[in-house]
Amino acid sequence: MKEKVYNILLYVTAAVIPILCGGIFYALCTDAYGAFQHFGFFQFITSTDWNSTPGHEQYGALPFITGTLMTTILALIFCIPFSLPVAMFVGEYFKGTVVASILSTITDLLAGIPSVIYGLWGFFTLRPLLMAMNISPQGSGVLTASLVLAIMIVPYAASLSAEFIKMVPDDLKEGAYSLGATRAEVIRRIIFPVAGSGIFSSYILALGRAVCETMTVTMLIGNTNNIPTSVTATGNSMASIIANQFGEADGLKLSSLIAIGLILFLITAVINVIGKIMIKKARIS
Repeated sequence: MKEKVYNILLYVTAAVIPILCGGIFYALCTDAYGAFQHFGFFQFITSTDWNSTPGHEQYGALPFITGTLMTTILALIFCIPFSLPVAMFVGEYFKGTVVASILSTITDLLAGIPSVIYGLWGFFTLRPLLMAMNISPQGSGVLTASLVLAIMIVPYAASLSAEFIKMVPDDLKEGAYSLGATRAEVIRRIIFPVAGSGIFSSYILALGRAVCETMTVTMLIGNTNNIPTSVTATGNSMASIIANQFGEADGLKLSSLIAIGLILFLITAVINVIGKIMIKKARIS
């Protein structure tokens, strides 16, 4: 009897997750329907207009989709050169040592810092520094937001990548060493081919985290409703426009913001599904 009750509880608890996810998706679709009905789905995602003047309301998501993609892709580009060496240090060069354990702990702590703290650091430290170096004259912009996003996802990507590097069988590496291979050759010919899909999935999941980041981007991107024309230009992401304007929105504007949230939900879901598939493939191989 106890086992049956336990099994029922497990099934009920497991069923809550897809029901919750479906409920969120349904609620977003229902509340976003007004915007899609008024503007049309494709016109909404391709329009650059964002005008909340009563009687002349025009809303389009393209500037915010562009700002989101620019910040996240740049963040990933900045992230890779720093996170991959950390992963190799922890997962291969000093695997199992005290030094690797300490570095891994610090990495996990950095991954748990609230995003608003990173945003404050970027606003009061990185932003003035970029202005002083004349790299970003306005201080705020896509570049500033991307740099801080990269710092945020480095611990996440490094920690996941290190786990996949540790999963490479020792007998494969020892066999290569017995044939006279150097450490660099083992990394290039053994570790990367075996753990490559897992490392790739780590960056896909890190990208998914960067896509939906709100506070850091809101504090640093500049919050202008136009398509960024360069990496130093200001703009808005999907998350930041919702954070900035949701509290005062109603009617068609509120529906448009929820529609942007629905698009963000779908983009994040696709990225995470791709990452999960790659992780499963890595474990099978």
